[in-house]
This record gives sequence, structure tokens and C-alpha cells, in this order.
Amino acid sequence: MKVLVIGGGGREHAVVKKLSESPKINKIYCTPGNAGISQIAQCINIKATDIDGILKFVDENPMDMVIVTPDDPLALGLVDKLNEKKIRAFGPVAKAAELESSKAFSKNLMKKYKIPTGDFEIFDNAENALKYLKDKKYPLVIKASGLALGKGVIIVSDQEQAEKTIDQMMRNDMFGTSGHTVIIEEFLQGPEVTVLAFTDGNTIKTMPSSQDHKRALDDDKGLNTGGMGAFSPSRHYTKDIEDYCINNIFYPTIKAMKKEDRNFKGVIYFQMMLTKDGPKVIEYNARFGDPETQALLPLLKTDLYDIFNAIIDETLDKIDIIWENKASATIVLASGGYPKEYIKGFKITGIDEVQNNGITVYHMGTAIKDGNIVTNGGRVLCLTATADNVEDAVAKVYNNIEKINFKDMHFRRDIGKK
Repeated sequence: MKVLVIGGGGREHAVVKKLSESPKINKIYCTPGNAGISQIAQCINIKATDIDGILKFVDENPMDMVIVTPDDPLALGLVDKLNEKKIRAFGPVAKAAELESSKAFSKNLMKKYKIPTGDFEIFDNAENALKYLKDKKYPLVIKASGLALGKGVIIVSDQEQAEKTIDQMMRNDMFGTSGHTVIIEEFLQGPEVTVLAFTDGNTIKTMPSSQDHKRALDDDKGLNTGGMGAFSPSRHYTKDIEDYCINNIFYPTIKAMKKEDRNFKGVIYFQMMLTKDGPKVIEYNARFGDPETQALLPLLKTDLYDIFNAIIDETLDKIDIIWENKASATIVLASGGYPKEYIKGFKITGIDEVQNNGITVYHMGTAIKDGNIVTNGGRVLCLTATADNVEDAVAKVYNNIEKINFKDMHFRRDIGKK
């Protein structure tokens, strides 16, 4: 079997690595891939958002399956176009991917179907948003409705900061057109937990719970990023909470999507806050999370290719998905300056030494230049370890992390601490 994976980050490296373990697959392609992916798959220099380029490639190189993992090509309807060509494609169609690509849509869906979430209002007019902010209790959360590389959520502590944020998003194109519609919502408090789930639109099979760290700096300070690390399982996600989420959040969501004629097939990501009033949805993603995927897939024992086929065929209820009874932790090494401006092209050393110590190194933003692996993104590498508990998995990564070196390398030193 020949498969094509769309994307070029750490999530895609984790997916490609797990697919490479399948005895049913003999060739993996990846567009555009990265330096790490190129060691186990054939990378094709086509951007994940170049829909026409990808379609032309699969016309000329027939595939048994195309796996679409990043948010942008999902929102652009790549799965729809592959389906039109009768090509087996893994991932939600564009109408279903709106669960992530339009936070306004997803919040209204939750309100309509009584899925627990924070109180909110939606605005597509800056003046109305600014009027609404007067006399509000702070902190509040302001979100760009569209896709913003995981950075479109800003917690504001007072009215001055809130007004400035509205101005930047809605008038000054801080997130381009993604911020022209905003959600202003209640600041939820409590432990945060993420649950990713496989679904074929009828059946849901959850992955182990996880928790990610979005802020750039230790102690959850600094700007929001695409994620600086994650661990699994969450210390707060009990069996009782899981049962509540399955019955009140997970199945109601896929049933709501089906009622709205947006049947969701793929991976759905539930980011939740465990408040004093019970779990509430912060937001959905319509795909594997990054870096949660790098923490979770090393624990998967079932053939990932079989799972993808079951989802496409809507036979997920007939497959047992088995996970290793272990914990994991993954920590991101980022370029200096990320998530703001940063310089690319710095040589990376130490990868082989770390891998020889039992750490899995996933490449996020890397390239090959003059025979060397160099930095090629804001988030550069992701180091993952498994162990009997989260503390040991975290310690295993930190004991090896500084063997990796590149200029201005930055990472958080408190992943998994809470």
C-alpha cells in the first residue's frame, strides 16, 4: 500500500512514524515533510495548502490513502476534493472541519445543543465589541473565530487590554481575516484537560487524556504558542469525569454535527476546563493536536492504518484500539524569539545522541542544508519519552534535552509540573 501524509510538522512526523510500523504499508510520501520525516518517507516539495499541487501529484502518483492532518487544508476542502476523485482520504470534510475553522460556528453549535461551555458573545463589528466590554468583569477571553496557528486566543486582564486586543484583531489584522469575527467569552477556571478521539461519525473511541502547555514561558507566562509541551495522562481526568464527558460532550457533539449535515469523520480534539460546575468545552480542533500527538502515538499498539480505514469505512465499532498502559511526556525545543520573529537556518547537533538514550525525537521545523539538519521554523524539535508515570517520563526528557543544541534554543523547564 502507498499512502500520502499532508503536512510537515511534529504531528506529521509522529503520524508517519506510526504508519511506518504497519506491515500493510510499503511506501509513505509526505508533502512537504521535513528533515526527520525524510528519513522514513519520501518528501515532496508541495505546500500543505497547495490544493491543486497535491491533487496533481495524486493524479500522477495514485495512492491507496491520503491522510490530511493540518487545519488549513482541511478547512480548504482537500478531503472533499479527494473524495470527488474517489481517492480514500482520512480527515473531515470542510463543512465538518468548521468545528475548528470557525469558532463562531462551534460556539453556536454548543449553545444550540446544550453542550457545556463558557458564556460568550460573538462580534463581527469592532464598535459593538468595544461597547460590550464596558463594565465587564475581568479577566475575559478574546478569540479570533478563524484559524490562527494556535495563537488566536488572548486572555485580557482589564478593559484597556481588552480594547487594545479588539483593535489589533478586528481593525489591524493581527490574525488576518481570521480575527475579523471574534468571540468574547467567560474566563473559565480549573484544571485544563485535552481528549483526542477517533470518530467515524457514529462511534467515538477516545485516546488517553493529555494536557498541553500553550504559553511560551515557564509558569504559564508569555504569549500563546502552538504548544510548548504535553504529557499524558492528565492527573485530573478521573473515570467519573470521563463518563460525564462521553455522555454530555463527546457523543452530543458528533450527534449535533450529524444533525447539522456535517458528519464528522477523523480525529476530533476536545479541549476542556474542569470547572467547579463540571467539565466545559474551551474549543474543538478538527484534527490531531500538536504536540499532544507526539505524546500519544508512541503509546498506540493498534495499527494506525487499520484505524484510519475503519474511520473511512464507518466501521470503527468493529475495531479494538489498544494503548500501552504507560505515561508519556513531550517537550518542544523552539527558536529564540518564537512565537514572534525568529531566525532560521541554525545547525542542530545532538539528535543521534538523544535518540540513542531512548528518546524519540520528532522534527517540527527542520530542513537539510549542506548535509546538515538546520532549524526551519518556530518550533524546531519535540522530544518524547514514555515511562511508568508522568514524573519519570518528564525526567527522562529533561535529563537528555540539553544534549541537543542550536543557536538561541529555547524550551520550557516546567512541563508536567502541574
